[in-house]
Amino acid sequence: MKIICIGRNYVNHIAELNNERPDEPIIFMKPDTAILPKKTPFTIPEFSNDVHHEIEVLVKISKVGKYIETKFAHKYYDEIGLGIDFTARDIQDKLKDKGLPWEKAKAFDGSAIIGDFQPKNNFNSMENITFELKNNGKSVQKANTSYMLWKIDEIISYVSKYFTLKKGDIIFTGTPEGVAKVAPNDILEGFIENKKVLRLHIK
Repeated sequence: MKIICIGRNYVNHIAELNNERPDEPIIFMKPDTAILPKKTPFTIPEFSNDVHHEIEVLVKISKVGKYIETKFAHKYYDEIGLGIDFTARDIQDKLKDKGLPWEKAKAFDGSAIIGDFQPKNNFNSMENITFELKNNGKSVQKANTSYMLWKIDEIISYVSKYFTLKKGDIIFTGTPEGVAKVAPNDILEGFIENKKVLRLHIK
């Protein structure tokens, strides 16, 4: 299975990191070794002093597809979820300054947190889903999928031009504003429409 991530998909997040607004979706990948096993704490890696949480809506692909038209993309997933794309921001900044790929900052072991998935049919529209991350009970990231520059079906169509999508692949659809450094003993909790689908202890 592949983990496909979309960068810079929320305007306010682009602004908070002083990035340029892209003309098309930014894609990067995480290996399967980035997935943190469920009920396992996230340990801040020794090579970074500035790991940030990035809460994202996830899409789990349900069948093989290539060159999928946007109007048919909804047929390629049955579930959505919530996840955290942990980012070693200090490492990423150095890589970006040199024009180098982001993998060391984005794809390290344990950097992909995957919460519980929910049937797509539980929601009236994929383009109006509220989601939130709390850190130690305080809301730190909150947004709605309506804020996305590229909606879920558009992302699936775009990604499928470059990569054949297979059953079980997971797409991280981008993070909103509010990303911030995590610290030992933080408790992160993720919510979709006020339903808790993710809980993580930081070590």
